[in-house]
Formats: sequence, C-alpha cells, structure tokens
Amino acid sequence: MTGEKQLTPPPVYWAQRKNLVYVKVGLEDCSKPTIKVEKNKLYFKGNGGTEKQDHEVTLEFFGEIKPEESKYQIQARGTEFVLIKADEKGPFWKRLLKDDRKHHWLKVDFNKWKDEDDSDDELGGPGGNDGDFESMIRQMGGLNEGGVPDLDDTEENESDDDLPDLENVS
Repeated sequence: MTGEKQLTPPPVYWAQRKNLVYVKVGLEDCSKPTIKVEKNKLYFKGNGGTEKQDHEVTLEFFGEIKPEESKYQIQARGTEFVLIKADEKGPFWKRLLKDDRKHHWLKVDFNKWKDEDDSDDELGGPGGNDGDFESMIRQMGGLNEGGVPDLDDTEENESDDDLPDLENVS
C-alpha cells in the first residue's frame, strides 16, 4: 500500500463580520508555508510548532470569498487571513466550513467575534466602517509594505486553549 500519511491539521481560529471572515492558522514559527486561497477554500501546509512538525489543512468554506481582495500575513505566532466575502452584504455564515462536522482543531476566535445583530460602531466610529476595508485594516494595525495587514498588535488570549468544548443543551 503506497498511501501518503495524512498530516495533522494546525489549530485554526475564525471570526466574521458581515463582509469578511478572519481566519488564523495558529502554527508558530512557520516561515514558508504553502498557501492557496480560492473562492470556496483555503489550503495551508507548513512546518512549525514546538516540535517542528508538518501540518496541513484544507478549509472548504460555507460561502464564497473574493480571493483577489483577500489578504494574509505570516507572523511568528501564526498566519492571519482577512478574507472578503463574495456577498459582502449577505447574511452571516452559519459556520466557517461547508460541512457541519465538529473538528477539534477549529475554534471560534472570541477576541474578534461579533454577532450579526451587534452594532458596527466600534469598527470605525459613528456609522461603522461602511465596508471600508482599508479603514478597518488601519484600525487593526495598518498595512505593511506589501499591502498586507500588520496584525502583530492584536490581543490574544492563550489561556482559552485549556477550556473544554461547549456542548449542546437539550
């Protein structure tokens, strides 16, 4: 049998707004990952983490994105993506992935999460950012020379990793 060993997915965190999706691949010290962003999926493969192992994941999205308008930045603590939804005025996605299975490596990024009925005021003062992607990126820390968001200053709560998964109430 010549089957290739399946690689472990890295931790993935996500949050959304009406017009975009945040995704963070939490693979530390991964300097040269292979990344492919398509309209309905994201592919990530890289070597990193405390044990310097290879990791791979393909995220087939619940909805479509605009790859040409989406951006990412590779950092020491992970790779962060700002993915622009194809239907920027459409409804919030029910979930990140097309399939509704529970994945142990996929978690909500509560530091960036915002409910559909929350106000947009904190994104850009009165009236929110009105879909102004550049304004929102500047609020997140600005753009570096390559036009990629500089997300180094975003807050992270590492202690959330030890919390058990929530269960449905019957």
